[in-house]
Amino acid sequence: MSSEDKEAQEDELLALASIYDEDEFKRAESAQGGETRICLELPQNFKIFVSGNSTESLQNNGFEYTVCFLPPLVLNFELPPDYPSTSPPVFTLSGKWLSQAQLSALCKHLDNVWEENRGCVVLFAWMQFLKEETLSYLNISSPYELKMCHQGNGQSRTPLVPLDAEKDCGGAAGSAAAEEELIDARAVQDVESLSSLIREILDFDQAQKRKCFNSKMYLCNICFCEKLGSECMYFTECSHVYCKACLKDYFEIQIRDGQVHCLNCPEPKCSSVATPGQVKELVGEQLFARYDRLLLQSSLDLMADVVYCPRPGCQTPVMQEPGCTMGICSRCNYAFCTLCKMTYHGVSPCKVTAEKLMDLRNEYLEADEATKRFLEQRYGKRVIQKALEEMESKEWLEKNSKSCPCCGTHIEKLDGCNKMTCTGCMQYFCWLCMGSLSRVNPYRHFNDPSSPCFNRLFQAMHIDGELWEVEDED
Repeated sequence: MSSEDKEAQEDELLALASIYDEDEFKRAESAQGGETRICLELPQNFKIFVSGNSTESLQNNGFEYTVCFLPPLVLNFELPPDYPSTSPPVFTLSGKWLSQAQLSALCKHLDNVWEENRGCVVLFAWMQFLKEETLSYLNISSPYELKMCHQGNGQSRTPLVPLDAEKDCGGAAGSAAAEEELIDARAVQDVESLSSLIREILDFDQAQKRKCFNSKMYLCNICFCEKLGSECMYFTECSHVYCKACLKDYFEIQIRDGQVHCLNCPEPKCSSVATPGQVKELVGEQLFARYDRLLLQSSLDLMADVVYCPRPGCQTPVMQEPGCTMGICSRCNYAFCTLCKMTYHGVSPCKVTAEKLMDLRNEYLEADEATKRFLEQRYGKRVIQKALEEMESKEWLEKNSKSCPCCGTHIEKLDGCNKMTCTGCMQYFCWLCMGSLSRVNPYRHFNDPSSPCFNRLFQAMHIDGELWEVEDED
């Protein structure tokens, strides 16, 4: 190695190390070489997609996603002793989302750049070309379709986009045979399958977005302080940003109050919801366990085929079989009726407590025919009829009778004076004020001028078919 070549190599490697950070350029420790990872500059709203008729079936029979970053192209190189005076760098070029034909076209162009600059260092020129001109050189635009095709050896599968002759891959022929002939040994495509490629693309895109987010400053609209993105969190649906300290307090209050469905974006009228992963990142293990439990319970409550064991000390969720009213708790083995929550009673109608009779009667009267038949089947037609009769009797008694002030027996007044005798306890009482009367002289209540019922013994009494009213005397 001449001193000029050695000096040129050292200067170039030092320059690259100063221009690019460690994620983009790494110098080899034991040789004159290294590795560069080139992230392409994508246009805004760049989309990748997989058509529904792809050879590899996907879960939704098709896929489309907008990305800001694609996995980098990796250029591994080694500088020979006579570089740059005579020989070019020895390199391999790999990329996950480009086909070997496309990578081969890029390798060929790197050779052309060397030929145009023979005798000069070219690594920086190569990296700039790959970073800024790869998309235009390969005629790649949005939306970019990922496909799978078999290579000539029949063993590896690589993503491929349609290649037009004289256009794609720097003028590479479009036929499969021509592509196989143009495959460069330095072009490495290391993807296993279409699904794994998509997963790697999405993971890399999210990681790069997070890296960019962490390095910027944001204003928290809760505490109105500017903080680094690494100290903040953003809601994925709306992209509103708040500092982690404020969101932590906000989430903890909501979880303690049991409002696990209210972990929304604090922005007014914004309905974005924090993901469980974001909640776990901010709150402690104990609170997150409570959040997870309440979230599961609320989700089960919305499921029509899930009931809970009625035993107070159990409350285990139980799956209900369609068309069956029996539930068996998997924890305590309690067999119960899923309708009335009592011990399972087979085909016998559900028992109804006195407190529920009024609700049952109102529900039955307001129901349609189908619901009425269901209620009759559930509780029994006799129980329904009993509820209706009892409630009608209760309403009639409340409207046409009064209760004895001593024993509560319902008394109906058909005619006569206002001194009443209870048929249950034989107590005298006044029909007007419902006060108890003396058993020795019950009429004193109506003869006492200080009594509110003075001289009203026969008030509202029927005489010869006419209502007789006693006018109060001043």
